[in-house]
Amino acid sequence: MQTAHKFVRLAVVIALTVPLVSCAFFDQLSAMRTFKDANTFYQRGDYEAAIEEYMNVVETVEADPDSELSQAMSVAYFYVGNSYDSLYTPAFRGQPENDAYLESAEEFYQKAADNVPNADFKKLSMQYLVATYGPDKLNDPTSRAALLLDMIELEPDNPENYFALAQLYEQSGLAEFAEAAMTSVLSFNSDDPTVYLQLAGYYDRAGNFEEMVAQLRERARIEPDNPEAFYTISTTYWSKAFRDFTITQEQKLEYIMSGLEAADEAIDLNGRYVDALVYKNILLRMQAGEMVCVDTDDTECINAQDGLIAEAEDLEALAQEITQEQRAQAAAGPAAGE
Repeated sequence: MQTAHKFVRLAVVIALTVPLVSCAFFDQLSAMRTFKDANTFYQRGDYEAAIEEYMNVVETVEADPDSELSQAMSVAYFYVGNSYDSLYTPAFRGQPENDAYLESAEEFYQKAADNVPNADFKKLSMQYLVATYGPDKLNDPTSRAALLLDMIELEPDNPENYFALAQLYEQSGLAEFAEAAMTSVLSFNSDDPTVYLQLAGYYDRAGNFEEMVAQLRERARIEPDNPEAFYTISTTYWSKAFRDFTITQEQKLEYIMSGLEAADEAIDLNGRYVDALVYKNILLRMQAGEMVCVDTDDTECINAQDGLIAEAEDLEALAQEITQEQRAQAAAGPAAGE
């Protein structure tokens, strides 16, 4: 008899609890089907329909945010934000309806960053939110900088966040902050050549030629077997000597010689490096042009000029020969494989 009463009590408990559990559970299963439909609209580019379906998913997620299914479906926040972002048209900036899309995109990107447990989606949401604060959208540098600092705190070893922050500072005219943000990357990523290329680009835009070259040389130091690293230095010196009319003749010749030295290093690593051969040819002609022969009797000067021009012509011919060979190989390649 007692056993029978226990079964009765158990039946009552099950009768009371199962409908409640099933209701929430089946709501979430329904939301998962809705999520699939929303994804279909999203992939087709029908963002308005996608938003409507994703919002139904969001309602279910917010009703029970701690459930496993809700946490999995919380990425709907990101897709709502991205759908609104995709509806925004820069050409219609200033029109209330169009601008409202960005405000909604910001709202849902932020919700995704705050609520999605998936680390990759959280990071992606923050990246898109940074772009939303950009000059071509909401144009909110203060919020953008604050978010980038949060991202740096979240991923202190990700150089891209530092570079993005440096770019923001640079665009805002805060040169010291920009330089500090970029150079701080060296404290944890000093063996990455792209860091030095980023720094070189910054100093180039800042008009600091010597520091730009120093960063390119650092890049070559950690890539001693990469001819392109030395070729880049060579072309940098060529550009300075050829384009900067404020430098003295002595400086110009110094840059030409430095460019030739770097071109030689590139060619030593790869004797068939066409671009390096071409630029050495150009630099030799520039060197010859900088030589001033007093008169036609100055045979030593004239012979030196002629020697430089002859060497340049040999390099030019070699570059053309290699180029023709490469074109012939490329043309013959498909036929040879048939």
